[in-house]
Formats: sequence, structure tokens, C-alpha cells
Amino acid sequence: MAVKLRLKRMGSKQKPFYRIVAADARSPRDGRFIEVVGTYNPIKKPASVTVDSEKALKWLQNGAVPTDTVRSILSKEGIMAKYAESKKVGK
Repeated sequence: MAVKLRLKRMGSKQKPFYRIVAADARSPRDGRFIEVVGTYNPIKKPASVTVDSEKALKWLQNGAVPTDTVRSILSKEGIMAKYAESKKVGK
């Protein structure tokens, strides 16, 4: 099963709120997911982001592929750097 870390849209019209989830790549955007990894609220200024770094690292190490937007969010939070470091140490 191919797993992706991606955004699941929540909230009402004109007020988006996203959950960062680990989901099967074949499931729809707002459909089934495996686990919630964090949240992203672009409406707040500055945008509020909460990510459980342990869960995110676990999924990345198990082969989950983040979408471009989620990769950007994880990079800003410093999680992609931790993931790169763990890959270097593992070799």
C-alpha cells in the first residue's frame, strides 16, 4: 500500500482548515485516512501549524511520501531536516 502524507480539507466555505494525515494514495482527498499527524490553519496570520514530529518521522521512515505542500510545511517545522539526519546516521 502506497502511503502519502497529505492535507485533508476541513472547515466551511471560505474558511479552510486542514489536517495533515497519513492516507492510502488511492483514497480520495477528504476520504479515509490512517492517522492524523497534525493541523494547518492558513486563515490565521501568521498561519498556525501543529505537527506531531514523532508521528511524522515514523511515517517518513516507513516510506510515506509527502505531497509538495506537506513537504514545505514539514521543512518549515524542521522535520524534514531531522528525517535527512536520521537517514545519514542509518547508513
